[in-house]
Amino acid sequence: MLEAAAWLHDVGYAPDLAVTGFHPLDGARYLRNVHKADDHLCRLVAHHSCALVEARERGLADDLVSEFGSEPPELTEALIYCDMTTSPDGMELPVEERLSEILSRYGEEHLVTRAITTSSPLLIGAVHRVQEALMARD
Repeated sequence: MLEAAAWLHDVGYAPDLAVTGFHPLDGARYLRNVHKADDHLCRLVAHHSCALVEARERGLADDLVSEFGSEPPELTEALIYCDMTTSPDGMELPVEERLSEILSRYGEEHLVTRAITTSSPLLIGAVHRVQEALMARD
């Protein structure tokens, strides 16, 4: 499930799928409506990387919650780890660098910047918890 979500979490960026312009919601709807994907997978895509925070900025929180629930599903922190430790070109990097990259890409006034700034403590915490769990396994 995690591997599928890691591959598919950004599918909503595809121009042909963009309905709302909010890729977590567009992607989750596409997976649910077109591919009849597993509900857990759709919820992971919908909620990835604190998407509810950005949904509030976009005025889409009610849509996200009504369709995919208010609580991020199991494996959400692991998906955050995958998303927030990988650069857009697939290179591994620390979560702090990934967040800086996102902020610089969108610029100071963008709603994504506001959402990422608000979410940063949650995203960093999730990544560090997953890293600690991985290290404990070794």
